[in-house]
Amino acid sequence: MAEYSYFGPIAELVSMDALPLKGAIQENALGLLTRQGVLARNGMIQEIGEHEKLLPFAKKAGAEIHIFDTPLVALPGLIDCHTHICFSGSRARDYALRNAGSTYLEIAKAGGGIWDTVTRTRQASEGELIRGITTRVGKHISQGVTTIEVKSGYGLTTEEELKMLRAIRKAGDSVPADLISTCLAAHMLPRDYAGSSKEYLEMLGNELLPRITEEGLSKRVDAFVEEGAFSPSDILPYLEKAKGLGFEITVHADQFTTGGSQVAIDCQALSADHLEASTSKEVSALAQSDVVAVALPGASLGLGCGFTPARALLDAGASLAIASDHNPGSAPMGQLLTQAAILGAREKLTTPEVFAGITFRAAAALNLSDRGILRKGMLTDMVLFPTNDHREILYHQGSLQPVYTIKKGKIVYSKPEA
Repeated sequence: MAEYSYFGPIAELVSMDALPLKGAIQENALGLLTRQGVLARNGMIQEIGEHEKLLPFAKKAGAEIHIFDTPLVALPGLIDCHTHICFSGSRARDYALRNAGSTYLEIAKAGGGIWDTVTRTRQASEGELIRGITTRVGKHISQGVTTIEVKSGYGLTTEEELKMLRAIRKAGDSVPADLISTCLAAHMLPRDYAGSSKEYLEMLGNELLPRITEEGLSKRVDAFVEEGAFSPSDILPYLEKAKGLGFEITVHADQFTTGGSQVAIDCQALSADHLEASTSKEVSALAQSDVVAVALPGASLGLGCGFTPARALLDAGASLAIASDHNPGSAPMGQLLTQAAILGAREKLTTPEVFAGITFRAAAALNLSDRGILRKGMLTDMVLFPTNDHREILYHQGSLQPVYTIKKGKIVYSKPEA
């Protein structure tokens, strides 16, 4: 692979540079660049500039040249900061039951829900999990996603959680996207665990988390704070233990009832994800903190429930990211751009607010500072759409698909006719 690579001309380059991490963003704030070229060196952006001026320099440097003959719009590579794409099985039965009137919690109490996926994932081999992850990652890449957070949480024993995290790491070694692993062993109290929630969490803190550290499998810990999962009082000591071991924290918060977002704030978590049940009280508290609020519109669509109060969060001054929550139960769609466009229409988000939610604000939710913005010194992660107007991307609500996905200066996906 050449040390340098060059891409251009780009009709509109949406850099996402110099935009705020928190709060609302006006529709005209993007600062678009037209007819641009991007020069990468060893996967990092070396220069962005006018195509006609930058191309001769790229040729002189011996760059691998990629010339585009049709108008394209470039965004930073999309970042999906909350997924559960390491799993086995299907929950089509759950989906049908929900549509027939059963609630999420009723299905879970009857043996469906998360426990159904736990059973199937435990039965799967590590190799089967790797193949499933790899297939799903391929679909994400074709949709312009270059960084994907992937959770465990369908093992719920030390060895099964380690199996999942090892599968995520091995899959990450074989795909061009970056996979960011998160331990979600605190997803629910396993039905086959004889002790209490407190005892289960103590086991995780004393047994599982040190093993994860020893093997270098993850630097992140998540927990589901909700009725049917873990209460704030039970989860706080576990999360503090995880922080003491050097893990970054994120929380499944306020999905059906409130309380989880305050846990995220108290733990100084990187993000609080879901928030469909958040009221003005939780919105205000999140806005006054440094916790990134992550909306998961796929779960709202899958469960037929309300959306995260994205507009209220932004207007209050919070940082809002948007993720797919891709999972076999509540959010099987997996299409980040479609979900973001739907959330934008429902919550009246500006185009820059939606783009920020799936680029640099999503990067902040993962504590990643080298992506989500197209500027010198950042990763050359880009997604190119077949249009000369960036507004077309959300207007088509996900049906305008990328023609190129670029990861670290290398084309990792191209549409067959591109």
